Amino acid sequence: MYNNLTNFLFTLILMLGSIISISSNSWLGAWMGLEINLLSFIPLLTNLKNLTSTESSLKYFIVQALASTTLLFVILLLSFNQKYSFEYFPHLNIILNSTLLMKMGAAPFHSWFPEVMEGLSWMMGFILMTWQKIAPMILISYCLFHKFVYFVIIFSIFVGSIGGLNQTNLRSLMAYSSINHLGWMLSSLLISLNFWMIYFLFYSILSLSIIFMLYQLNIFFFSQIFSALNNSPILKFSLFCNFLSLGGLPPFTGFLPKWLIIQNLSMTNMALVTMMTILTLITLFFYIRLTYSALMINSSQIKWNKLWSPSMSNLSILLNFFSLFGLIVIVFIYVIL
Repeated sequence: MYNNLTNFLFTLILMLGSIISISSNSWLGAWMGLEINLLSFIPLLTNLKNLTSTESSLKYFIVQALASTTLLFVILLLSFNQKYSFEYFPHLNIILNSTLLMKMGAAPFHSWFPEVMEGLSWMMGFILMTWQKIAPMILISYCLFHKFVYFVIIFSIFVGSIGGLNQTNLRSLMAYSSINHLGWMLSSLLISLNFWMIYFLFYSILSLSIIFMLYQLNIFFFSQIFSALNNSPILKFSLFCNFLSLGGLPPFTGFLPKWLIIQNLSMTNMALVTMMTILTLITLFFYIRLTYSALMINSSQIKWNKLWSPSMSNLSILLNFFSLFGLIVIVFIYVIL
């Protein structure tokens, strides 16, 4: 009971820190919000029964403290000397962008992100992949340095694609997938904040559909999927279709936000869109390779009259339906209206 109340309190403070950071009208206030968010997230990560989570929380704190210190240095430099501005000193803008990118785990500041993810529980990993990116992403939209961000977008998608190729740990795979999607989210900021909100919402729901299922089944490695789910072919089929949806394969829901970004960004920067699409195909390649292996090795005949398993909750069924058929439903509603 005590632990539940403590976790609830720290979760509220975590959300409050992000809201303070987003709604602040000064960089110092934004920095304070990020610090409140950090100091409330560390106790949630720390679990005395699990040494790997304690190690992950320490790594997370060191990286975030380094980024916060650098951010505070740039803010004070801008505040004390009026002659320092982004217009005359663009390198200050690059440093400011770099600190926020480090907080999110975007490439080339990504090396800590998979290591921290490996030691976390699924729910803490989900918070790290989604909520912890909101405040830095909105702050970086205020001071976007386009030439530097182009490099970060391409590098993030490349690292996210290549890094996930030989992963057997599902948490590491989700971490590299998050880095890949970070590149797409940053590219959506080049269009408008509304497109970022749409992409982030779809990414969060798709990630939740996968993580919630893995959390229920207590699965952390691919070998467990291959062996443990042989008696539940529908669960296995749903899980890997969710991976394909997260990768952005048509006609699953995950293709819709990528479709919007490609359509709108191609009007202004066709070269960037082409590079992003080509590199994302690598992600789809290893998702399809894993899906093919899982469904063909030790496969059993699927009884399609049993559309769900007793181990699947109603929330899991709803998330799976949205992930697999959301695009078809949205297009159908659009055609009717």
